[in-house]
Amino acid sequence: MNGSLPIGRLFGVPLKVHWSAPLLVALLGFGLGSQTLPALAPGHSRAAYTAAALLGAIALMLSLLLHEAAHAVIARRKGVDVEDMTLWALGGVTRMGQPTTPGAVLLISASGPLTSLLLGGLGIGAAFAVATGLHWTVVAAVLLWAGSANVLLGVFNLLPAAPLDGGRVLQAALWRHSGDRERAARAAGRSGQAVGVLLLFVGGIAFLRGSANGLWLMLIGFFITGSAGEEVRRAVLSSALRGVPVSQAMSSPVDTLPEWLTVARFFDDARSYRHSVLPLVDLDGRPTGIVTVRRLAMVPAGQREDVRVRELAIPLSRCAVAAPGDDLYEVLSRLSAPYAQRILVLDGSRLVGIVTARDISRITARRMLEERDGRRDGADPGGPWDQRDHRNPEAGPHTAR
Repeated sequence: MNGSLPIGRLFGVPLKVHWSAPLLVALLGFGLGSQTLPALAPGHSRAAYTAAALLGAIALMLSLLLHEAAHAVIARRKGVDVEDMTLWALGGVTRMGQPTTPGAVLLISASGPLTSLLLGGLGIGAAFAVATGLHWTVVAAVLLWAGSANVLLGVFNLLPAAPLDGGRVLQAALWRHSGDRERAARAAGRSGQAVGVLLLFVGGIAFLRGSANGLWLMLIGFFITGSAGEEVRRAVLSSALRGVPVSQAMSSPVDTLPEWLTVARFFDDARSYRHSVLPLVDLDGRPTGIVTVRRLAMVPAGQREDVRVRELAIPLSRCAVAAPGDDLYEVLSRLSAPYAQRILVLDGSRLVGIVTARDISRITARRMLEERDGRRDGADPGGPWDQRDHRNPEAGPHTAR
């Protein structure tokens, strides 16, 4: 997640804090100290409320961290690689590889909400014990607030809406029932979209009625809707592209541009080039990078005779590359969005093709059509005990709010 700062490791997993996490602590502390604590434990000084509120907000953030740590610990016990954990304004994110069985998905996903519910129960129980035994009303109020927040967090995360943990639980159940992981992921994602729209609607009504909490609901609903949509798109791509070699999707032959040309010479011959992004080749015909026509057009007309196109290129070391026999979905899973727009296909040091966003859309549509026609013809899509390989290298975050 951009804007995150590494702060150490927990249970061997790298831990990061997003810049928005301290903002959440400040907002929670302000609300707790100015409204909640004076209402639950009246008659104390402002300093006491401020100190207790700060400790309560930090305690809640630590609870979020334990929620994410539960995901990470169970995932590693199930043999799933865990990349890192990040705390941010809407909770936490644990980036990990995809489990290979429905049972593993269920255990990993449920561990976070169950941890939150356990912490919530302990907090509420401790609040009553402190209030009745020690009569520390402010401390009891903080414990009650933190415990209630954890219960709410656990219950909310169990909503059947990807990317919430409850959505993962739903996905695991559907996967176990149907034997089709991608179809289960699509269903969980669509459920997430529905829940996100509902939160947007409820939050909007609450905000119009004067409740500031409506803004939080709208923000969470917006995030869930967008993330769920991405879940659906990822599942569609996985179903359509898994097992497809890069050679089947690439466009070939490729229009290339000699790297030694000046920008002026390029525009003199611009009609010979049909694309807005062009691979560069050296004197031996080996690819050296890519350049965009937009970048070339930014060179002032008076300087174009002195600038060669290679000076404006993205070098090959920073380009997305693949071999013709590579699995297309696995290649896309390793790339961030900007790099996935153009994939250079190399056979050794020779450029044999290029995969563009249009190529990916074309083969996705074709494979989906083939899958639909196959099911119409009575092809068996796989039952609940289908032994197909369901491994997925793409990291899938479990998110707490």
